[in-house]
Amino acid sequence: MKSQSKVARGAVYVSAFLTFFMLIVLVGYIIIKGAPNLTPAMFEKVYTTENVSMFPAIVTTLIVVILSLIIATPLGIFTGCYLVEYAKKGSRLVETIRLATETLSGIPSILYGLFGMLFFGTALHLGYSIMSGVLTLSIMILPLIIRSTEEALLAVDDTLRSGSLALGAGKLRTIVRVVLPVAIPGILSGVILAIGRCVGETAALMFTLGTTTDMPTSLMSSGRTLSLHMYVLSTEGMYVKEAFATGFILIILTLLINGLSSLIGSKLSGGKQNA
Repeated sequence: MKSQSKVARGAVYVSAFLTFFMLIVLVGYIIIKGAPNLTPAMFEKVYTTENVSMFPAIVTTLIVVILSLIIATPLGIFTGCYLVEYAKKGSRLVETIRLATETLSGIPSILYGLFGMLFFGTALHLGYSIMSGVLTLSIMILPLIIRSTEEALLAVDDTLRSGSLALGAGKLRTIVRVVLPVAIPGILSGVILAIGRCVGETAALMFTLGTTTDMPTSLMSSGRTLSLHMYVLSTEGMYVKEAFATGFILIILTLLINGLSSLIGSKLSGGKQNA
C-alpha cells in the first residue's frame, strides 16, 4: 500500500510539474518572440499597412468581453440557482437543462459561428457586427457559467441553509445572503474561464463580428478582436512579428481582466459576508 501511495504521489507531482512547465514554456516563448517587436506605432488609433495597429482590436475585445459577460453571467447564475435551490431533485426538467448545457458545451465553436451568422447576422439583419458577435459568444459561454454555478452551489454545506431558514430567513434571502457569498469563488472561476474563451475565440467571431480593422463606433460596427487580429496577421504571412507582439499583449490583457475579476469577486464575497 505504501509503495502504491508513493507511486500515486509521484505521478501527481510529475503531472503538476509538466503542466506548470508547459505553461511557462508557452508563455515565455510568446513573451520572448513578442515583446521585442512591440512599437509605439502598433498602438495608434488608426490601422494602416505601415503601423498594423492593434488598438482598435483592443477596444473591440474589451467591448465584446464585457457585453458578453453582462448578458451571460446573470442568466447562468440564475439558471444554476434554479437547478440547485428551487427545482425538484431528479426532475425531468433539471435533467433536460443539464443535458442541454452539456451538449452546448461540446459543440465546436465554428458551428456557433455558422449559427450566429445565419440567425443573428441574416435572420435578424444584424450583419457582421459587434452585437452579432456578442450574442453568439453569450450562448457559447452560458453553459460554462451554468455548470460552474451549479457545482459551486452544490458544494455549499446544507447546514448553512438550514441554519438560515431556522432563524426565520426566507428562501431568497438565504440564497442571497448565505449561499451565494460562500459560492462566489467557484462561480468566479467559471466566469474567468468564460473570459478566457471570449478573449481567445476566433472561429465564431470570424463569421459574426467580421475582420475589419476600423475603430468601433457603435454596436452595429464590424471589427476584430485581438485573437482574430493575431490570426489574420499570421495567415497573411507578412506580419508574423506583429502577430507575436499581439499575442504578448493578449496575454497581458487576459491577466489584467482575470486579476480584476478576482479582485471584484473577493470584494463582493467579503462585503456580503460582513453584511
